[in-house]
Amino acid sequence: MPDTETRLILCFQAVFPELSDSDAKRASINRVTEWDSVATVTLAAAVEEEFGIHFPPQDIEKLTSFERFMIRLDQL
Repeated sequence: MPDTETRLILCFQAVFPELSDSDAKRASINRVTEWDSVATVTLAAAVEEEFGIHFPPQDIEKLTSFERFMIRLDQL
């Protein structure tokens, strides 16, 4: 099974197909033009499905970068 980072990259690429692996790892709401509030919710749902987890609604608005998703996943 792929590691957490690889699985998260695939989630980002499912929502933002134009991102390369390295771009996905640097992705943030400020760097990806298409990233808006709808994309945040879509991305959170993709990550929840991939990892079999659930983000509380108050956490989703804080998930504004690849790094923040990784930190949150490491906390689980």
